Amino acid sequence: MKNIGKIIIIYSILMLMALGIIILIWYNTKEVSGTVGSYNAEELEMYKKIHESMDADKVLLQNRMLSFTMISWGMLLILGYGLIFMIYRFLIKPVKEMEEYASEIAKGNLEVKLPIHRDNMFGNFTESFDMMREELKASRERELDAEKAKREMVAELSHDLKTPVATIKATCEVLDMRYKKELERLEKTLKTYGDTYEEKQRINGEIEVIRGNIEKIGYIYNKSELINELVVTVFHATLDDIREIEIVPRENESKIIERYFGSLREYGNIILDNSIPECLVYFDKLRMEQVIDNIVGNSYKYAGTDIHVSFSEQEMPSADSGKKDVFLKITIKDNGPGVPDEELPLLAEKFHRGTNSKDKPGYGLGMYLANHYMEKQGGGMEFYNDNGFVVELLVKKV
Repeated sequence: MKNIGKIIIIYSILMLMALGIIILIWYNTKEVSGTVGSYNAEELEMYKKIHESMDADKVLLQNRMLSFTMISWGMLLILGYGLIFMIYRFLIKPVKEMEEYASEIAKGNLEVKLPIHRDNMFGNFTESFDMMREELKASRERELDAEKAKREMVAELSHDLKTPVATIKATCEVLDMRYKKELERLEKTLKTYGDTYEEKQRINGEIEVIRGNIEKIGYIYNKSELINELVVTVFHATLDDIREIEIVPRENESKIIERYFGSLREYGNIILDNSIPECLVYFDKLRMEQVIDNIVGNSYKYAGTDIHVSFSEQEMPSADSGKKDVFLKITIKDNGPGVPDEELPLLAEKFHRGTNSKDKPGYGLGMYLANHYMEKQGGGMEFYNDNGFVVELLVKKV
């Protein structure tokens, strides 16, 4: 805008100078009448008439020339201003807008939109440039979504790695205790019954083997502890970025779910009250295993009682077709104190931990992830208190 103002000022000054030159020339063209020479009265009278006639014609011609020149000057002034406006409108302004737009894009502001004027020479170019901005914006959004999905995946994997690592540590503790008891027994036997050289050699050999096993168990335990610390570090680094991870439910045999419960012996006594109906159901194998592991692990951690599991079928109206869908219902129940009634609505919220979890490790994501996974598989999850804590999982049948 400053440049166009300078152009207007310079043009106005030049036109005013031209006007001054025109006026100066007009005044200089006026000739003063010459001195009358020696003429008689009759000749003098004739001369005056001729001279007056010539002066009148000359003045008329000068006035006409001045009028024509002033009109031309005025038209030239208007045309000049019009040309300056057109240059500004169709050249300078679009370039200025492009400059400001490019500056915003360089700053990373992809929300700003470039005004598109199809009536100037940059019309198609500005449209293409704005399409590039939209593509850059979409690309940035895809990049952010991919980054968040990656962080979420890392966070969820970190959370789910806790269980196998804890199982390894618990197994190491049990084996370490057993081997130490066996080592203590053999050392007592060596002192009491190791009379012969062969007997001492045999017992010493067993002691060395047990000590080697205890050392290996300690090594495994220490490495498990290191893995656990690394998992916790990675988890906390991505904790606030959990959003969503891909879940792909497929047709699977229902017996797979029953086998999941059979593989959780480290959580104590899991009693199957009945056999699961043999059918095909929709679920993601990995996510379904995580759901069952989280729920059974919570019951073991907070209740510490036998866990009863029963299976049945349930019909529910479909939200899409209005028809009824058939679900396999899995009921998981412990005999613990349950969850306080005021905390039940918050149990599946992200990062929520109950009042009874102060002295127990965790992040408040187990029930949140279980509920999230079940919904994404086309099923659902409900929980309530009934002489213990009860969780019902609904898995859609084929």
